Amino acid sequence: MLLALVTGFALSQAFRTITAIMATGLRAEFGLSAQALGVFAGAFAFAFGTMQLFMGIGIDLYGVRRTLLVAFPLAIAGSVLSALAPGYGAVLLGQVLIGVGCAPAFLVCTVFIARYFPASRFAMVSGVAMGVGGLGMLFTGTPLAWLVQLSSWRMGFAVLAGFAALAWLLIFWKVHEPVQPTHNEPPRESVLQAVRGFGALFLLPHTAGIMLLALTTYASFLTLRGLWLGPLLIERHGYSLVASGNVAMLSSLVSLFTPALFGRLDPGPGQRRRWITGFTVLLATLFGAIGLLHAEWLDVAGSIAVGLLSGYMVLQYSDVRSAYAPAVTGRAMAVFTMALFLGVALMQWVTGVAASIAAAQGADPYVAVMLTIAAMLATGALAFRCLPAPAH
Repeated sequence: MLLALVTGFALSQAFRTITAIMATGLRAEFGLSAQALGVFAGAFAFAFGTMQLFMGIGIDLYGVRRTLLVAFPLAIAGSVLSALAPGYGAVLLGQVLIGVGCAPAFLVCTVFIARYFPASRFAMVSGVAMGVGGLGMLFTGTPLAWLVQLSSWRMGFAVLAGFAALAWLLIFWKVHEPVQPTHNEPPRESVLQAVRGFGALFLLPHTAGIMLLALTTYASFLTLRGLWLGPLLIERHGYSLVASGNVAMLSSLVSLFTPALFGRLDPGPGQRRRWITGFTVLLATLFGAIGLLHAEWLDVAGSIAVGLLSGYMVLQYSDVRSAYAPAVTGRAMAVFTMALFLGVALMQWVTGVAASIAAAQGADPYVAVMLTIAAMLATGALAFRCLPAPAH
């Protein structure tokens, strides 16, 4: 059942990383600026992030299976709309529909693992699920670049729509809610009570630090891998679309294995937060180096290293799981996932603005992009370190 759910997550990973490969075609057909491209990439993440609260309520009240089966067809519809889009507005609407449809994709996996696997295996199983789901990003490397170069960016959306339909059918066939004991079970919450439960999470003192860091970590990886990696290599170093796709695929490939590795190395609540802070600072330093040094080897190796380091982010899920009571696991994960993807939308938009301003001033836009990412990571790490921590 978990592997079936992960197929939906894999499609979500593919959809959220298409812009790096499709950027050149979209710019050519619709005449998009860097800022408009950032808005396009951020539309998925914004829709995905804002729907997390509702998906968390749906999972808590109606279960993993029903929530995903109702939402995911919107991703299929959005992909079809994007493939047929007559203009920028239509393809932007398609991104929003895809973001809403994919909103429960990884949340259902984490809640399923939290509910039906032992707590001691949560980090490891989550890491494996993240790694397997990351296979979706491999498609948006060399294979998608080859497909787009051979036909067009529209064909990429059409193929993804077909894969998404197959994933929905597999989930419909294979996934069911495991039978839970009915004795001493509390009455089901109303939607209003569930919303109040979300509000209560924000009143806890340790929520702020967790969420402020969440706004920056995954966003940094996805902003590079899903938006700027292709344009960076093509415009700064003259790479072809397929060559930039090869680098994107390598970055994605290493990111498949490191979540499971970090999950196995999880040091536990006593040291976990120090690890998270340290790796975030290391990631910020790497982005700063990519921005300032203009070295081809560093831009390629650094992009792959970002994929390698992204595995530590699975420790944030373990931190969230241990920071909140089991009864609110679903909504705590939903709030955390919301912060992750609102952070992606924010960072992609902000870096698009930074690139446009730099280009207007005659400066290298990719220096502005990478230093902006580094500064946001450093700010998130500082908030996580200085604001109150959960009392484990």
